[in-house]
Amino acid sequence: MHSLTHTAGQSHDVDMTTGSVFRHLLYFSLPLLAGNIFQQLYNTVDTWVVGNYVSNEAFSAVGTVAPIINMLIGTFMGLSSGAGVVISQYYGAKNEEKVHDAVHTSIVITVILTIAFTALGVGMTPTMLRFMKTPAEVFPESTAYLTIYFGGMAGLLFYNMGAAILRAVGDSRRPFYFLVVAAVINTVLDLVFVIVFQMGVRGVAYATIIAQGVSALLTLATLLRTSSWVQVIPRDLRLHMDILTKIIRVGIPAALQMAVTAFSNVFVQSYINVFGADCMGGWTAYHKIDQLIFLPMQSLSLAATTFVGQNLGVRQVSRAKQGTRTALFMSMAVTLLISAAVILFAPGLVAFFNDKPEVVTFGTLFLRHLTPFYVLCCLNQVYAGSLRGAGNSRAPMLIMLLSFVLFRQAYLYIMANFISNAVLPIAMGYPAGWLVCSALILLYYRHAHLERNVLVTEDQETAN
Repeated sequence: MHSLTHTAGQSHDVDMTTGSVFRHLLYFSLPLLAGNIFQQLYNTVDTWVVGNYVSNEAFSAVGTVAPIINMLIGTFMGLSSGAGVVISQYYGAKNEEKVHDAVHTSIVITVILTIAFTALGVGMTPTMLRFMKTPAEVFPESTAYLTIYFGGMAGLLFYNMGAAILRAVGDSRRPFYFLVVAAVINTVLDLVFVIVFQMGVRGVAYATIIAQGVSALLTLATLLRTSSWVQVIPRDLRLHMDILTKIIRVGIPAALQMAVTAFSNVFVQSYINVFGADCMGGWTAYHKIDQLIFLPMQSLSLAATTFVGQNLGVRQVSRAKQGTRTALFMSMAVTLLISAAVILFAPGLVAFFNDKPEVVTFGTLFLRHLTPFYVLCCLNQVYAGSLRGAGNSRAPMLIMLLSFVLFRQAYLYIMANFISNAVLPIAMGYPAGWLVCSALILLYYRHAHLERNVLVTEDQETAN
């Protein structure tokens, strides 16, 4: 049996089972929010540079490939969230041995999936672009960007798994620092490759994968050198099947939900593409701002996942539920403030990415009609995060697939073929799906028993 004696290096780790609930959530989510903002800068800076220094076709190409990227990345993010839940519950239960096994199993999974996802991403690029009805004038640029992006996606995967491991023990600061470094590198290389070397879309793609590679190296170096319980020891790298089973139980439903939801957005994009390059440009700009609006609620959702995981690891059910309520109120307050600002300054925000008048008109239309509904997403994001922290990712998966895939696709088909051929009713498929999802997940959560899915109790029962 492996014995862990590391304690001195745990100053970055945070035990959320005691102390102020609000303070834990705030201190955990702030670096996470800032880090997520910098992560969004990868594609946002790419979009801004090509929109201002290359061409409108290049701008549309970089922006409209997001559903494809998100589909594969979402799959891995689901699996990394499963690893984070397992580690957080064992950390809360003070089980050092299982934390060690879970960390090393997670790294091995990342190695395997990096190989698989790189091959899959590069291989499926032309097919997916054709499926999205990508216009001929955008197709070559989109193909070039995606091929390079997927060819170098190892950095993104290793960073995200390493960050999930650190966050599971309450350390959200160092993943943030590494993203800051990567975002600065990405921005500098974008400008150099595009403006100085005239590399166009290929330049922003290379800048992105280099920056992601740096963030991955920094994260792995931290895990190798830390004296915390999550230290990675190369000779101990192997799959622990009991841990792998638990990660799969949480991670596969979350991965499936994220991947299929992203895949459904490919359908949405195909409906938007029918309206031409200017509409695609407006939709691209809307999506850049959409991702920023989502960040506070997503950060607090992840905070709720770690908080609930650690507290249920020591069977503090009422404290776990208190953390969920607090995270929900915090996310709703911040989202309402951001939404008001976005609605007010919509034209200027769109023009930041692309100042072509037609693009600004479309982007402003989308922002001002969809943004008032973002507060609904706080419900489904935070409650889903709480349920995953408890080890229950199946219910959020089913609810989100029903809402974001089945309901939304039925809505889009009926709207496009029988009711209206205008773009705004198509775009309103997003808030319609949010409403259905939030209503269903609220009903489920109110009748759920968080403690039923706690993973670490199985080991305790086996030991007894």
